[in-house]
Amino acid sequence: MMDSRIFLPALLLVLGLATVFAQTSAPGQACETKNGTTCDECLKNVSCLWCIKTKLCITYPVRTILPPHSLCPLNDARWGLCWMNFQILIITLAVVGGIIIIAFLVCLFCCCKCENFGSKRFEAKMQRQGNKMKTKQEERKAEMKQRHEEIRSKYGLKGPNPYSKFA
Repeated sequence: MMDSRIFLPALLLVLGLATVFAQTSAPGQACETKNGTTCDECLKNVSCLWCIKTKLCITYPVRTILPPHSLCPLNDARWGLCWMNFQILIITLAVVGGIIIIAFLVCLFCCCKCENFGSKRFEAKMQRQGNKMKTKQEERKAEMKQRHEEIRSKYGLKGPNPYSKFA
């Protein structure tokens, strides 16, 4: 089961980014008015970014996705949660994304391998059934030939066929 310390920030990041991108008109100075407050007060607005080093509440730079180092270093930038910095958030998301991709590839590989294994089994089964049918057909031919020989011997037609030279 996923640890809530990893899942919650990832979910928060996705929902926060979706909210930020969904806002058509971002409030221009709403974040900067909270400069003298705390991190918790600043981060109540999803479009705000708290910088611990400068203790400033900044409007999140949506165009650059990650805040530039000149604005606030990733170690000191807080967004969504005051106790998690951007570096930890990025590393966490990269690890979770990598695990998901690896799990997907492993499942894909296993499914393809199992499918090939199943088709080989099916081919072997069909081959066995084909061999059984051939054997039965050969037995029927042999029985029919024996019956024809019995009929020929019964009516005295056992010798060479006089019409065979015309064929």
